[in-house]
Amino acid sequence: MMPLDRRALIAAMGAALVAAGAPAERNSPPTSLVRPPRLRPGDTVGLIEPAGFTDDAFDLDLVNDTIAAMGLTPKPARHLVERHGYLAGRDADRAADVNAMYADPDVRAVFAVRGGWGCARILPFLDFRAIRAHPKLLIGFSDITALHLAFAAQAGFTTIHGPNASASWPAFSWDAFRAIAFDGATPTLVNPVGKEDRLVQRIGRIRTFRHGKASGRLLGGNLTVLAALMGTPWLPDFTGAILFIEDTNEAPYRIDRMLTQLALGGVLGKLAGLVFGQCTGCTADGPSYGGFTLSEVLQQHLEPLGIPAFQGAQFGHVASQFSLPVGVRAEIDAEAGTIRLLEPAVA
Repeated sequence: MMPLDRRALIAAMGAALVAAGAPAERNSPPTSLVRPPRLRPGDTVGLIEPAGFTDDAFDLDLVNDTIAAMGLTPKPARHLVERHGYLAGRDADRAADVNAMYADPDVRAVFAVRGGWGCARILPFLDFRAIRAHPKLLIGFSDITALHLAFAAQAGFTTIHGPNASASWPAFSWDAFRAIAFDGATPTLVNPVGKEDRLVQRIGRIRTFRHGKASGRLLGGNLTVLAALMGTPWLPDFTGAILFIEDTNEAPYRIDRMLTQLALGGVLGKLAGLVFGQCTGCTADGPSYGGFTLSEVLQQHLEPLGIPAFQGAQFGHVASQFSLPVGVRAEIDAEAGTIRLLEPAVA
């Protein structure tokens, strides 16, 4: 993710989008979950950049080869190689690419090439009535969280919080994605066992804040993006949900601030359970003795909720990560540190 203040940018979006002619009318939210069709070898999948841009042709070649290695056929969006400042084209054009991919009968799923910043800017331009009529998997993470949450609120079908198309896709990530998107499996997601040369392993460890099991609808993604969407119509109902969140390069006080925002906004009090994934680079700039650690911040916010909650699940800004289907029902075991899918993500 780019080191930008998303909250300040989103706060200024309303007037700017109205001035730009963004559609003001929103569609009614869905009432039940729809499962998109599963992926099959040979399927055509769309490539979009709804946020940041990729300016290296070699990187885009790698993306195309990665999709081909999955047994799929990549179809680049019309504006895929465009650039507008730090964005991959103007807001209306990036949104048009999303709309076009969901209207295209040849496209079976849509991969985000990368994150960055910008997905929230295109939400008012999306045609959710048309998107809802053509359910297809959306795959990506980081800033793509804005689309996952908006789709959960307005489109009503499953999306997958997983590696972007430009990720390295190690075996762990590929196997996890294939099981859910191709096979329609309902696995129990558990961190891989560390293979360090030490008496007690550190890799893959979890920390439990409240023991117990909880089930509910999986919702979440990047904490910064989620917090920035508070107070907007692009958030789904979190009542009884299992919230999963992650972040990168955020100091503990900023994690504290965003969790406080979710608490004051009523989100945390509605949850059945919570899983905090990886938070890469989330350390204080100065000496830690003058403040709280990340774990201390999480403990202060999560223990009082009285719901099963744990930290350390294998998703976030890391190479090897779970694919988490947004919208499906799942059960977490906070002591074991597992996420068990209770229903398939695809039809």
